Amino acid sequence: MNTEEILEKINEILIDEFEVDAEVISPESNLKDTLGLDSLDYVDLVVTIEANFGVKLGEADFVGIATFQDFYNLIETKIQHKN
Repeated sequence: MNTEEILEKINEILIDEFEVDAEVISPESNLKDTLGLDSLDYVDLVVTIEANFGVKLGEADFVGIATFQDFYNLIETKIQHKN
């Protein structure tokens, strides 16, 4: 899976599963502010990402994650280390 495919899949998940407006998703946007997710939504997001990409995410992974680009990079790194 290349970078563009990862980005598209994450955005698709956010739009379909979390009803995020596609127009508000941009690499430099603040992830937390834009998504407006509560703590249970974050658990759902982690479970959904893990299921779709076959990676494990922990609380420590989210330290320093501020933007969508940070999140994309995290998932891409996890996928690369898995393979």
